[in-house]
Amino acid sequence: MRQEVHIRRGWKRLARMAGLSVTDRTPTFLASLSSEGNQEPKPRVLVPKISTSPDAFGVNVTVKALPKAGLEEFQRAAPYLADAWGCTRLSVRQKAPGTLLLRAVRRDPLISPTFHTPSGQAPDEVSVWGLGLDEYAEAVSIPLANVPGVAVAGLPGFGKTSLINRLICDLAPSSAVQFAVADGKVSEADEGDYADLQQRLFAFAGDDLADANALFRRLVELRRQRSAAIRSVLGVKNLWHKGPVASWPLTVLIIDEAQTYFRDHKGSDRRTKDLAALAAENARLVEDLVKKGRSVGMLVIVATQKATGDAIPTFIRDVCPVGLSFAQKTAEASVAALGEDIRNWPDANPVSLQDPRYVGVAVMAVQGREGFSRIRTPYVDDADAARIAVETAHLTKDPTELLTRATALSLNKPLGNAA
Repeated sequence: MRQEVHIRRGWKRLARMAGLSVTDRTPTFLASLSSEGNQEPKPRVLVPKISTSPDAFGVNVTVKALPKAGLEEFQRAAPYLADAWGCTRLSVRQKAPGTLLLRAVRRDPLISPTFHTPSGQAPDEVSVWGLGLDEYAEAVSIPLANVPGVAVAGLPGFGKTSLINRLICDLAPSSAVQFAVADGKVSEADEGDYADLQQRLFAFAGDDLADANALFRRLVELRRQRSAAIRSVLGVKNLWHKGPVASWPLTVLIIDEAQTYFRDHKGSDRRTKDLAALAAENARLVEDLVKKGRSVGMLVIVATQKATGDAIPTFIRDVCPVGLSFAQKTAEASVAALGEDIRNWPDANPVSLQDPRYVGVAVMAVQGREGFSRIRTPYVDDADAARIAVETAHLTKDPTELLTRATALSLNKPLGNAA
């Protein structure tokens, strides 16, 4: 609030110093009437009007733009305004035609750890993944509608699993979402990062390539059955024209430590050849889900430490429209996760996030924004994850069984064993 008062009191003077004022040489009607003889009224110096509102991280400043004191001029002056206002950083964007929004951040949200406590209430929309706060303390989310895949990369212990846990915890109270997990770090469902959530998973595979292969085959078959039945059951060819429902849920496959399932095994012995064949087929099956599962409500989230082609085959990684990266050790790893354009935004490169203060901070290209944004993702406590899994365990259903039931009802057939 003190910063807000400081901004308002010093605005007129600072605006002139920063070149954000405009000289109006056309006299007003009243000025013309009051002028003596042929003497022209003095030109007026106009300063954009502002309104302010403070919050926990800084101040929002709404500006009424003027000719030659608009978006471009304010963006050029942003570093000077940040220094004058004592801000960590300042962003300028258009709020509406003729109106700008300046976000003056005093306390850096990227180095302020945050925590998320799941409410246990069904979300209004299952097609939105809330990520956290960006570097200007503004909420960032990912729209999941018509998104076939998400690629998540980053060094171990920097927040990948907590990010995914939040998604599960937030969407678990909805019967319109079902989850399956393949976790390459463990062998059984009661081990590792997803142990607390196992009651809310309709399927799980550990680090055994054959088990994972069976899970991927199962989901590809579900994708095929959905593709064949979607018009007769839902009356549309794209699930997202209506949205997921309990009888046809959004089916989320999470593949953690993806390199376990896709790595190319080298060797001439029988066992190595069998593993290589399984890895190649795993990649083919997941490719099928990513490329063909969008319209029938199937989402694949692929997580790995380094999203290079040996960890996530490029024919899978490059068709995932959403990519995030936590801290990386090399520029090449950043490019693999986020694309070549990250080289043009060195301040946002995940290589700069290796400091322990940035555990939980990810980088991504946010729709509608230029360049890349850094996002502070909140930590979800294991006890909260376990609580949500217990409370929502009764909602866990096998999507294949749900599809069999829905197809039988749409054809007015007896349910039989599907009942």
